[in-house]
Amino acid sequence: MHFTPPLTFFFSATFFSAAFHMHCFCLRHVISFSMHPSPRVIPVESLDYPELAPYRTMRQPVDHLRRGIFVAEGEKVVRRLVDSSLTIESMLLTPEWHERLFRDAPRAGETTFTVFVAAKELLEEIVGFHLHQGIMAVGRVPAAPPLPAWAATLGAKGLLVALDGLVNSENVGVIVRNAAGFGVDAILSGDTSSSPYLRRAVRNSMGAVFSLPVFGTESLPKSLQLLRDEQAFEIIGADPGGGESLNDARFGGRVCLVLGNEGNGLSEEVLDACTRRIAIPMQNGTDSLNVANASAVFLYELSRARP
Repeated sequence: MHFTPPLTFFFSATFFSAAFHMHCFCLRHVISFSMHPSPRVIPVESLDYPELAPYRTMRQPVDHLRRGIFVAEGEKVVRRLVDSSLTIESMLLTPEWHERLFRDAPRAGETTFTVFVAAKELLEEIVGFHLHQGIMAVGRVPAAPPLPAWAATLGAKGLLVALDGLVNSENVGVIVRNAAGFGVDAILSGDTSSSPYLRRAVRNSMGAVFSLPVFGTESLPKSLQLLRDEQAFEIIGADPGGGESLNDARFGGRVCLVLGNEGNGLSEEVLDACTRRIAIPMQNGTDSLNVANASAVFLYELSRARP
């Protein structure tokens, strides 16, 4: 069925140009989001403005992380960002998506960030249109509290997932989604792993990362040792070469599941910090599962041991 945007957003060429020139002189000043008590809608007909750089440079995720921001793309992920408690800095979308989102999402109607509205033809210039579908948002990566103090607040059945050297951000995103689905309390991301806030990780998590605390660490082995020695966590390494089979494993108390690099598995330093090394039994000459698939198998078994 053909969608006709409401009259408010059906810009004629003359009106669009006039509105654009009226607003463009102050574009450099409207990004003080906390200064605006309601959404500021700005029609744009060019992607060249500095305020739109995060959308243009989605191929530069490291720069986004350095600035403490991430890009959410696609309807479901953006809606979950809107429904979360995370800070949204801006949105870039078509008039059609703007009308639908602000009609359906209560928080979106009470926002203080800037909304940039552009024609579909313009947004098609941004890489991955078939993925972002003309609806994107920039959010701020939330600050995590100190790990020891936070871990001390967990109950007797605390469950964490730690990432050691995972380089594929799509795998990271799927693991985060699995973790949220199986009731994991938080993600611990080692310094050699891709961030759960990279563009592809956010997308593949389907926005689940917005509901889970993420702790970055400069030394995953030391963080695991702290959890083991000071917070009574059992550190379980998912290790295809481990001497214990998941079929026979029993779990109780606090657990941190550690998942390793797609090709090389867990590092020696991380293995030394583990209290147990457990393997998923394989058949037909298969040595192991993809790490994201393995996370689902382990987390299912761990979730069964929790009340």
